Amino acid sequence: ARAADIVYRSGAQDKELLVVSGDLGGAYMGLQILEREKAVFTETGAQPDLVGHDYILERQLKPEARRDIIELLRALGVKPTAMIDISDGLASEALHIARASGLGVRIYDEKLPIDPTTYSTARDFNLDPSTCALNGGEDYELLFTIAQADYDKIKGNPSLTVVGHLVDAASGYRLVDKQGGEHELKAQGWDAFLNKG
Repeated sequence: ARAADIVYRSGAQDKELLVVSGDLGGAYMGLQILEREKAVFTETGAQPDLVGHDYILERQLKPEARRDIIELLRALGVKPTAMIDISDGLASEALHIARASGLGVRIYDEKLPIDPTTYSTARDFNLDPSTCALNGGEDYELLFTIAQADYDKIKGNPSLTVVGHLVDAASGYRLVDKQGGEHELKAQGWDAFLNKG
């Protein structure tokens, strides 16, 4: 990469859009399937039932860095102002960008890109799909910020989703729920809410 193309996590500006590649939460749900089937095998010797879970298992077992997205953005003429790999979950990475850039952030629950397989599997496990998308991690998608002027260039692209935007630091870090209510955006470890059950 040429020096001019290198993007750091600290370049975001107020009111810029927060964009994510692909979909989220799949790797985490793949892990849940593997752990459940391992437990069943350990207890009963029954062979694992992995039918119908190909997509999320692949997300867990064969994660791919999204170099194709870098090429896509170049082709679209979009230069991100800040960028980070989503290894620890969307919430954690969005906080990294916001803090490094001296800003706050708003993420909208209804905008989170969640594959239908991930969604239904989360429900089967009595987990909230949005929480899986925000905190699951290991999806290795990209999270980046773009100027509002670039919105039309990415609008409608199936590989890219605007999940929120940056705000001034005083506005803090918030997740906006489907009813418009605001909640503190935290980078939660999984233990925090798995123990509620």
